[in-house]
Amino acid sequence: MSDPGLIGSILSKISGRTEAAVRKDELAVLAERHGTDKASGHSYTQHYQHHFADLRDRAVNLLEIGIGGEGDEQAGGNSLRMWQDYFAKGRIAGLDIVAKPNVKGERIHTYQGSQADPVIIGKMVSDLNGGRFDIIIDDGSHRSEHVIASFYMLFQHLAEGGWYVIEALQTSYWTPYGGGLTLADSHQASMPFFKSLVDGLNWQEMHRPGYQPNYFDMNIVGMHFYHNLLFIRKGANTEGSNVVKNNVFPNL
Repeated sequence: MSDPGLIGSILSKISGRTEAAVRKDELAVLAERHGTDKASGHSYTQHYQHHFADLRDRAVNLLEIGIGGEGDEQAGGNSLRMWQDYFAKGRIAGLDIVAKPNVKGERIHTYQGSQADPVIIGKMVSDLNGGRFDIIIDDGSHRSEHVIASFYMLFQHLAEGGWYVIEALQTSYWTPYGGGLTLADSHQASMPFFKSLVDGLNWQEMHRPGYQPNYFDMNIVGMHFYHNLLFIRKGANTEGSNVVKNNVFPNL
């Protein structure tokens, strides 16, 4: 005769794993529900869920560059609606080169303009009323010059502990998007630019007497590269070295 206590224990464990799996895949389900390609066309949602889970219940300010729908004013907004559902207390902003008057939601606000235009960037920052973005996602033109320009303008307006995400980094290798693999192309491409920031994580370990750290050195504490995707964590990069002092290695 079966032990009902044992069966109950097994069922409980199975149920627990199922609930955990459902929780893990929740963002992918929302992506599918709203028709965004962050789960179907790409494998982005698993990484978003991993990095954003701790922010889930906060009243985050999220900006996504690129509303979608190509040049159709009636289309787009799929991922903005996904984020609105995922962050139940979040305020969601979207920027697109094309006006999207029909992309609306209880906590969704859209802007029209180029991601490389300091005027519209300034307008979005001003509308925060002294606040900062907790999450910025660049899913815009995917042109290297635009990606880099947006990062220069917006990273300073990201909250400490916040995330700056760049999607579709494969375009860094494509010349029609301002990228490429030759030396002449690569210095202007987005991937070489972001890779150049990695050493800044360890700026205090370098033997470089008189070195003056830049803003990115001082304010990036983590960079997570995935296939076509990058997450940058903002924070005070002031941990210091236990060997190097003032960028001077002893007896060197």
